[in-house]
Amino acid sequence: MTLDAPRVLLIDSYDSFTFNLAALVKRAIPSCLIHIVKNDELDIGQLRPLLKYFAAIIVGPGPGSPELAKDVGVLPDLWKLPDADVLPIFGVCLGLQSLALAFYGSIHRLPIVKHGQISEVHHDGTSLFSGVGAVEAVRYHSLHAILPANGPLQPLAWAHDKEQNGNILMAVAHDYLPFSAVQYHPESVRTNGGGIEVLANFWDAATIWSKKRGRYQVPWTNIARDSFTSPWPAFDSSIPHTTPKTRGAYVVRTRTLHLPSVSIEAICEMLGAQDDDLPFAALDSAAHPGRFSVVGCPTPSSPQFTHFVGEDCVYVTRSKTRSQQNLHGKDVWAWLSTFMADKKAEGGIETVPFWAGLLGMLSYEIGLGRLGVTPLSARIASRKHPHPDVNLIFVERSIVVDHLTGTVYVQSIVPNDDSWLQDTEMSLVQLSSWPSTCGLAMPAGAATHVELPDKSHYISGIRQCMDYLASGDSYELCYTAHTRVHTPPVSSWSRYKALRASNPAPHGAFVRLAPTTFCSSSPERFLSYSRPPQSLCQLRPIKGTVRKGPGMDRAAAEQALAHNPKEVAENLMIVDLIRHDLHSVLGQDVEVKKFCGIEEYKTVWQMTSVIEGRPVGGNEDDQLGWKVLQATLPPGSMTGAPKKRSVELLQQLENTDRSMYSGVFGYWCVGGSGDWAVTIRSCFKHDAESTPDSEDWVIGAGGAITALSDPESEWDEMLLKLGSVLRIFQH
Repeated sequence: MTLDAPRVLLIDSYDSFTFNLAALVKRAIPSCLIHIVKNDELDIGQLRPLLKYFAAIIVGPGPGSPELAKDVGVLPDLWKLPDADVLPIFGVCLGLQSLALAFYGSIHRLPIVKHGQISEVHHDGTSLFSGVGAVEAVRYHSLHAILPANGPLQPLAWAHDKEQNGNILMAVAHDYLPFSAVQYHPESVRTNGGGIEVLANFWDAATIWSKKRGRYQVPWTNIARDSFTSPWPAFDSSIPHTTPKTRGAYVVRTRTLHLPSVSIEAICEMLGAQDDDLPFAALDSAAHPGRFSVVGCPTPSSPQFTHFVGEDCVYVTRSKTRSQQNLHGKDVWAWLSTFMADKKAEGGIETVPFWAGLLGMLSYEIGLGRLGVTPLSARIASRKHPHPDVNLIFVERSIVVDHLTGTVYVQSIVPNDDSWLQDTEMSLVQLSSWPSTCGLAMPAGAATHVELPDKSHYISGIRQCMDYLASGDSYELCYTAHTRVHTPPVSSWSRYKALRASNPAPHGAFVRLAPTTFCSSSPERFLSYSRPPQSLCQLRPIKGTVRKGPGMDRAAAEQALAHNPKEVAENLMIVDLIRHDLHSVLGQDVEVKKFCGIEEYKTVWQMTSVIEGRPVGGNEDDQLGWKVLQATLPPGSMTGAPKKRSVELLQQLENTDRSMYSGVFGYWCVGGSGDWAVTIRSCFKHDAESTPDSEDWVIGAGGAITALSDPESEWDEMLLKLGSVLRIFQH
């Protein structure tokens, strides 16, 4: 008889590090199959008969308190199982706290919260720490457990916080039951010595205990299969699977020109950027480390897709005529996937990142559905924002500029399109002699009115964020607000050029897709993915910025950022969150290539981390990058962690949808690649809100609030970020 591989049940308490823990368990127990279930998905009556199918349980971390039933779900019942149902259980963070509470311990708030903090963990070298040497561990907690004297739980490890918190319990084991737990996060990228080693020790002890008790998991049956999802990593069937081996339906035709003197502004103006009645989409690498600029060349028949969260349709606009396509129970992600499934192309130059495809914007709210959070606009009619949550145009023609080499690529997937290619090539050659139009010119006597966020309200929101951090509801909250600008009408293209000149950025954009006009000088790439097969997915979160100036060279910037506990903690939390998001789709092959590296930009130094992942065998297809995009939105750098609880709290505090701000913009290429940037340092307006005398623009800005934040400093940081865009409206 062939025994099943050991199965591990991972209890997810709605954390944003769960899949990191799954990956660590898989490394510690390579042969195991991991099934993940939410802590409130099954009650103990439903779960108990199913425990026989598992060799062990991992109780993961999560927000909230072990004293609140809504935060822990089934966890308290696991520690009180009848003898016949007991199996080995290992807890992390909230898991330790719930275990301590179950066996007569008490829960208290830390005087000094530890979120994203690295501590030396002192242990006794026994049990979980047998054979383990020095441990440096990442902590994400504001609550801690205290054990009673002579209780059944034995302390194994401590962190010595000295005058801050004193000695804090870091690990426990039960005297005779196979229960153990750690307070720190063994799955964090910066935990060293107390990660895989501790999980391996738990598994060794679990195996010995089960053998002595004569307990063996029973073979998997249809009953178990119907009760649990497929083992992690599971293929996401909500988006159509398409193989990269399928021949493309389109052929990319390319003309290559060496035109180092031709500016991207001149190219955009040649294509109609100045005409406010034409759809336009340009992604502009206006500064290092950006390299390629992408300009779509839509025709009147190019389809534009718009969608509002909460509606069961997609609007398709061609030649100024709008039709409505029902989703028929699908979500918009699957609908767009179906559209792109037969738009494959081949024959383009591999080093050119974009050939043809979808260009445009996705709102912050489009990512909330996967978290189980409903946007305010979808449930409160008075809060409805006018901007589509999906606003994309499919272009078959494009111009791509390589700013490093001065090469311009003219491309088309339209059959028999030689005439357009030739005409565009000739126009570009002549373009070097064309002067670009002048910059921003305000009407005489024009006045601009700026509505800043109310400072007292904003400061109050920051304090509420810090209260949530202290209560354990979040580790970090990215709190933001909108500024509204009422200004006399000026060419939107002129505004973008002014923004480009004053704040050049690697991820600039000028997108005019009715009803939204969008200008961006974002410094932050969100997600890029290369063409299959073996797509490489990369995320580059930025947390930590200092302006260049006298005395602020690389060494000074590194001291100000990489040696600042608050800045590093912010970056670390987002890195761990992003690893979780990538693990959820790609499986185990996720790696932090750079942690808190200092990068030079034109006007600032920024602290950037780089996280990369590749698909496991058999999970590769042309739409893998699109699936990763869906799984990783909204950007973790704009929410905080854990993502779901943080998004819910921020929605209450901000009391409005963010709309375009905090979403992403970019492209999905017909070759299977994509590149999306975070919508920050940006402004946007709605066409219908403009009049002949005035137009209204929205600018979002904010910052990551941690336990180390100072409210006044956070207000100043928000104004600093706001100023990079606001200056184009102030003359």
